[in-house]
Amino acid sequence: MAEEQEKQTGLGIVTGTVEEARAMIGHVSEPTYAEVGVNWAMIKYYSALIEDANPSYWDQEFATKQWGDIIAPPGMLITYMIPINWRPQGTVDYPVIATKVPLPGPTLINFSAETEFFKPIRIGMHLNFVDEVLDISEEKATRVGVGHFVTTVMTYRDSDGDTVAKNTNVMYRYTAKEYS
Repeated sequence: MAEEQEKQTGLGIVTGTVEEARAMIGHVSEPTYAEVGVNWAMIKYYSALIEDANPSYWDQEFATKQWGDIIAPPGMLITYMIPINWRPQGTVDYPVIATKVPLPGPTLINFSAETEFFKPIRIGMHLNFVDEVLDISEEKATRVGVGHFVTTVMTYRDSDGDTVAKNTNVMYRYTAKEYS
């Protein structure tokens, strides 16, 4: 089943028991290093895509006075943890720990996310992150199915080891309802 799910989603979702999942509370992943450094080209493309005219992303003189250099928009944080989709030598494992928590239910839906920033993410930074399992809820029945809420926190650091951001995320792992 897990192998078939992997073929369908590409996320490597691990299934198992609630007891196995609860044993992962407090587990911290190995550091994952962003494949690309923070760069102005990506910042420009992202800002253009969302039509954000903030001079912190476009105006070198303004950004240098304000932040020390061009900074990345907050919404770009997630782009640094997502591996490049394809490469000649094969795919890379999706680094989100919520997919590795062995729960019943092969389906994930993001429920909430809250991000704290501790310092600006500037051009030239090369980020890394670790992901930690904080909590597994009791079984919950919702309109979409029965499952568990998985709470994780992803801590982003720069190459000096300073924390630049933390993203607390809640995903719902569930088995979809059968509709007739």
